[in-house]
Amino acid sequence: MPAEPTPNQLGDDEHLKVLGYEGSFNRSMSLWANFALGFTYLSPLVGVYSLFAVALTIGGPPSIWWIVIVGAGQLLVSLVFGEVVSQYPIHGGVYPWARRLWGRRYAWMAAWVYIWAMIVTITSVAEFGSGFVASLFELELTPTINLAITLALLVLAFVFNFSGTKTLARVAQIGLAAELVGVIGLGLYLLIFQRKQEFSVFFDTMGVEGDGSYLTAFMGAALAGLFLFYGFEACGDVAEEVSNPARRIPKAMTMTILVGGVSALFSFGGYVLAAPDLASIVAGDDPDPIPHILESTLGPVGAKLFLVVAVTAFISCVLSLQAAASRLLFSFARDGMIPGHRWLAKVSEKNKVPTNALIVACTVPALLAVLIFLNDGLLLPITSFAVLGIYVAFQMVVLASLRQRLKGWRPAGPFSLGAWGLIVNILALAYGVFAMVLLATPGATGDFFTDYVVLIGLGVVAISGALYLFIARPDRKSDAPAGDAIAVADEIRTRTGATAAVDAPAAR
Repeated sequence: MPAEPTPNQLGDDEHLKVLGYEGSFNRSMSLWANFALGFTYLSPLVGVYSLFAVALTIGGPPSIWWIVIVGAGQLLVSLVFGEVVSQYPIHGGVYPWARRLWGRRYAWMAAWVYIWAMIVTITSVAEFGSGFVASLFELELTPTINLAITLALLVLAFVFNFSGTKTLARVAQIGLAAELVGVIGLGLYLLIFQRKQEFSVFFDTMGVEGDGSYLTAFMGAALAGLFLFYGFEACGDVAEEVSNPARRIPKAMTMTILVGGVSALFSFGGYVLAAPDLASIVAGDDPDPIPHILESTLGPVGAKLFLVVAVTAFISCVLSLQAAASRLLFSFARDGMIPGHRWLAKVSEKNKVPTNALIVACTVPALLAVLIFLNDGLLLPITSFAVLGIYVAFQMVVLASLRQRLKGWRPAGPFSLGAWGLIVNILALAYGVFAMVLLATPGATGDFFTDYVVLIGLGVVAISGALYLFIARPDRKSDAPAGDAIAVADEIRTRTGATAAVDAPAAR
C-alpha cells in the first residue's frame, strides 16, 4: 500500500516552477473528471466489443482470465507512473517522465513511438465507432459512409476539445456514465437475468486447442487483455489542468485500472453467459456476435438504446485520445523537440488549450482515415503496431524509473510506495517485457507480411524517429531540464521540510 503522503506539500504553481515551467492552463479538472478522462480513453466497452469474438475463437471462454492477468500487471505499471507523476505533474505524460528520468534522446524515442501509437489509435477508434453510428441510424456502411462518419467523429471531438478544459471534463464524465451503463449495468443484467451458460464455462476450452496444447491457444488470446488496459496514463497527460495533480492523478490512474478491469470482466463475462449459441461463436461461425446477443436478450428497442450508449462512449473515447495526444505534442513542442515547435506550443488565451496541437491531433488521424478509404487494406498494418508501440513507450518509462532508483532516487511527490517502490518497479518491468514478447511474437499464417506486421509497423516508426533524431539532433536544440530526478526530489524535500524528516532516523 502507498505510504502516507508528507504533511507539507508544494502548491501547484510552486511545484511547476521547481520543474522549470510557468502555469498556462486553467486548473479546472477535478479528481473525478481526471478519472473520467482516463477511463473513457481506456474504454472497456470499446475494448471488449472489438476483441470479444477474436478472443473466444482463439482461446475460448477461459480467455476472460487475460483481463485479470493484464489488469494486475498494468496496475503495477500505474503505481510506478503514480510515483513519477506525483514528482513531475506536468503536461505530456510519457515524454516528460522519460526526459526527466533519463535524458533528451531517450525521451525523444519514447515520445515519437508513443505519439504515433496514439494518433493511430485515434483513427482506429473513430473507424470502429463509425459502425455503431451507422447501425444507430440504420445506414448501409459503405466506404464513403464509413469515411464520412469517421471524419465527423474526429471533428466533433475536436470541437469539444477546442471549447476548453471544462467542456472536456463534462463530456468525459458523460462518457464515463455511458461506459458504466454499457459495461457494468448491461453486464450485470445479462449475468442475472439472461444467463444461458453455466459459470463453469470459463474453465471449458470448448476444443479450441484442437490436437495441440491449450497453453498455446491461451497465449494466443492474450490480446483480449493487452488491448484493453492502456489509457490510464492519459490522466497524467493533462496534469497542468488538474487541481492538486500530485495527489489526484496517481489516484485517478489506479481507479482507471481497477474500475476498468471490473467493468471489462462484467461485460465480457455477461456476453459469454448470455450467448444463446456459444459454440458457434467459439467455432468462428459468428464473427460479430454481440449484436446478436443484444438482439436476443434486449429486443430491438433495447439494442437500439445500447447503440446510443455505445456511440456516446466512442465519442468520449475519441475526445479523450485527442486531448491526451495534443498535450503530449504541446509538451514535446514546449521543450523545442519537434519541428514547428513554436506553433505547436501555442496556448489559446481564451480557452486555455493547446489549439494548434489539437488541430494536428485531429488532422493527422483524418488523413489516415482518407488513406484507409482509398485502400482499406491499410487499416490493419497501420493499427497493428499501436498496442505494441504504447507498451514499448510505457516500459521505457518503467525502465528509466528503475535506473534512477538504482542510482539513489527516492520519489518526492506526495504519492509514495515507500520501501515497496523498488519491488513494484522490478515486477512492473518484468510484466512489461512479458507483454511485449506476447505482442511481438509473429503469427503462424505463413504469410510474411501478415505474420510480422506488428514488428514491421513498430520498426518503421522507430527507424524513422531514430533517423530524424541523429540527423536533425533536436536534443541539442533544447535546453529544458533532463535527467534531474534526484536533484528535483532533493529540492522538493528541501522546500517542504521533508529532508529533516527523512534524515532524522539515520541521525539517531
